[in-house]
Amino acid sequence: MKNFIRIVQLVGAAIVLLATSMAFCLEITKMAEAKSIDLADLLLLFIYLEVMGMVGNYWSNQSIRLTYPLFIAITALSRLIILQKKDIESSSLIYESGAILLLAIAIVVLKLRKSKMLKINIEKSDI
Repeated sequence: MKNFIRIVQLVGAAIVLLATSMAFCLEITKMAEAKSIDLADLLLLFIYLEVMGMVGNYWSNQSIRLTYPLFIAITALSRLIILQKKDIESSSLIYESGAILLLAIAIVVLKLRKSKMLKINIEKSDI
């Protein structure tokens, strides 16, 4: 049963990788047809690359580092702010910026948990 679940997980990861690769290629095609590249387009490509990296990491290590989804979320929020341009209320911008700050703090905390300076011993079973 455990092997069957593992196979299903790897097939699912392969499907995610294939779909992300197709979306990446379609976005590049769209930019080439429009003959225009915006910052929002580049951030979307970066999101696709992060997803591909996450799938590659999952495929090789059978685990996902917690920082990958956090980086993807930060990039997605940044893209959202850029796409909204000047049409949004200032309170929405503050909330979105606050969400980015919280995600960045979460990444720092995750990185510091393995720090030798803090002398924290974390076992793999604790995570």
